[in-house]
Order: sequence, then structure tokens, then C-alpha cells
Amino acid sequence: MKKHCFTLVILALLACSLFAKGAAETIAKENSNELTLYCYDTFASEWGSGPTLIPLFEEKTGIKVNVISTGNAVEMLNKAILEGDNCPADLVMGISDDTASKAYSSGLFASYESPALKDIDEDLIFDKEYRLLPFDYGAFAFVYDSESGIEVPTSLEDLKKDIYKDKIILIDPRTSSVGMGLLIWTIEVYGEDYLDWWKAVGKNALTIADGWSSAYGLFTEGEAPIVLSYTTSPVYHVLWEDTTRYQALVFDEGHSTTIESIGILKNAKNRANAEKFIDFILTEGQKETAIANSMYPVNKNTELPSAYDYAPVPKLLHLDSEVIAQNLEKWLNEWTEAMVN
Repeated sequence: MKKHCFTLVILALLACSLFAKGAAETIAKENSNELTLYCYDTFASEWGSGPTLIPLFEEKTGIKVNVISTGNAVEMLNKAILEGDNCPADLVMGISDDTASKAYSSGLFASYESPALKDIDEDLIFDKEYRLLPFDYGAFAFVYDSESGIEVPTSLEDLKKDIYKDKIILIDPRTSSVGMGLLIWTIEVYGEDYLDWWKAVGKNALTIADGWSSAYGLFTEGEAPIVLSYTTSPVYHVLWEDTTRYQALVFDEGHSTTIESIGILKNAKNRANAEKFIDFILTEGQKETAIANSMYPVNKNTELPSAYDYAPVPKLLHLDSEVIAQNLEKWLNEWTEAMVN
């Protein structure tokens, strides 16, 4: 009996020792001077904002940022959801508002009401529970070559005209977020009649590219004078090529908006560091983020270069993410039947 009691005491002491060790390791990790960030490939690439922003943040705070590039924004969110509570990231950066409902339903994200939100227009704060905080935004638009000599269209409706036969490059909504942006844009403008626009303009399209890169490449190579892109696309050409040749078409009916966001995971091991990173991205990091992404900054106090004079902010249209989530599969099936089958 004494032998059994002695054994139980030893086991209890061992358990306490292991628990104490585990707790100490957890505290050490939570207080460590680092954080882990999931982001899409563009942010981490040599031409993205990451290589500039991360060193600035690390120098300012002394916090090391472990950047994990996870593909495009959809792949990034899917990876975090698949890993669930075992996701090693503290932060996920690059979730767009049209996929926000998927992020909400995952239950992975914690609320954080950053003090920087006071300098952001309420219309851009699409999550009122502050699980996803906006850091930049853009408006889908058609960009045209001003040296092509074409008649300048002033509306989506104009693009149906016969004079634009083989002069437009569209993008497939099934394979591209930019193509999906146009799909949603036409639904916002035309409602249930959106497919009439696609059928008419589809006949004028030189091609329906699978992604933005291939579409824009064809455009800059001179294959067609009009391409689907963003109102901010001309900024790149002004900044890096010193040309105003490529210009965004601003239509009176308004333009569909995409808002990119960042969120902290509930199981973040370095919550305080994650909050500091968000505060930095929404303040000092705004200018670099906007320029590198060719987007608009959300912080209204951001001073932008004069190149942004060629990216006027149009009337912004916005469809609720829940509506998109509930209908997107149906819309894509309808689009496929009308445009492919």
C-alpha cells in the first residue's frame, strides 16, 4: 500500500513538473518578440509591399515577423480554415470583403478595434465586429490605351457597341478575383439582367483571359485597347514608366469595390504583437501598401504621390458579402451556361 502511495506521489509531482514546464514555455512563446503572418503571394514577392513594410515594422518595434506566403487570397483563407485551431499564424492578411462571410463562419478570427479605425471611412469598415479590418481598397474599372484612337466609352452600356468589336479583353470570373469583380459589378448595375450585358460584350471581346496578368499583358502588348483592371492601374505606369498613356475609364453608374483586410486569429500566440502590426499597417504602412498594391489607402490622412491624380475615386458600389456567398455559385453556373456552353 505504501509502495502504491509513493508511486502516486511521484506521478503527481512529475505531472506538476511537466505542467509547469509547459506553462512556462507557453508564457515564453506568448511573450516572445515575434509574430507569424499568413499573406498572399503578392505581398511577400519582391515587387510587393512586404519587403519594404516588414523591415520598417521590425526596426520600429523590435518584433520579428515570420512571413508565410500561401498562394492567392482564397488559398490563404482555405489553408487557415483547414488548419483550424492548429493554425500557426497570429495574423491573416489579404482577405477580401467578398469572401468575408467564409472567414466569419470559420470562427477563427478575434475582434480587435484598432485605434486607427477613427481615421478610416465607416463605409470601408465592412465588419462591424472588427474581426477583419480594412487596409486598402480598389475599384474595378476598364483601362484603355489613350494612343489607340478609339472612341472613349463612358459607361458599361457603351461597351456593347459594335465599334468595340475585338477591342476588349475580359477576364473569366471562375478563375480570377478580378473577373469575379466584373461579374459582381454587372449584377450591381443590371440586377437579374446582368447576363444580357455579358452576352453582348462577350461578342466584342478579343478574348476572355483566365487571369489578370495574362489579360493585362495582352493589353500592354497592344493586342486590344481596352482591358478589365482597376481605377488605380494607371498609377503604376505613371510611377515606374513615366507615362500617362494608359488611363482608367470612370463610369457614371459607379464601380464595384474590393476591400482587402487583415485579421487576428483567436488562437494567436502573440496577440499583443499582432495588434501592433495592424496598427502599423493602418497608419505608417498605408502609403507603401497602397503604392505597392496599386490600391487606395483606407486611412484618410495618408499622403499619396501625385501619380494618384490619374486614379480618381469613382462612385463606389458594394454588395454585401452574405449576398455574394449565398448566390455566387448560382451566378457562376449561370455565367458558364451563357458564356461557355
